[in-house]
Amino acid sequence: MKLSLNWITLRVHNLEASLDFYHRILGLSVERRFESRGRQIVMLGTGEGQPKIELIQGDETVLKPECGVSVGFEVASLDEAIDHLTSQGIPLARGPIMPNPHLRFLYVLDPDGFEVQLAEHI
Repeated sequence: MKLSLNWITLRVHNLEASLDFYHRILGLSVERRFESRGRQIVMLGTGEGQPKIELIQGDETVLKPECGVSVGFEVASLDEAIDHLTSQGIPLARGPIMPNPHLRFLYVLDPDGFEVQLAEHI
């Protein structure tokens, strides 16, 4: 069986705040926005063939942010990412961390407290 990752779903309390974070601040493009069963849903992506982030607005928390799940993205320059995040008022939650000479990463929190990792392969 051959698999490919399709999307990761995050249930968020404030869709507009999450959309601002993932679209405006992180730069993911809005690929689709629609309603299903009374819920607003936004699909965001980084490009053709890449996995998507699905944001679903809801009041219930299915997955607690502290459960250990994070969403990770690769960046060309971690230093540029830090400058950008700082200019947008987004504090670093952890890092930068350099576990080996070929990898640096950091974590920020999205509006619901989910960890978002930005990693640079050196």
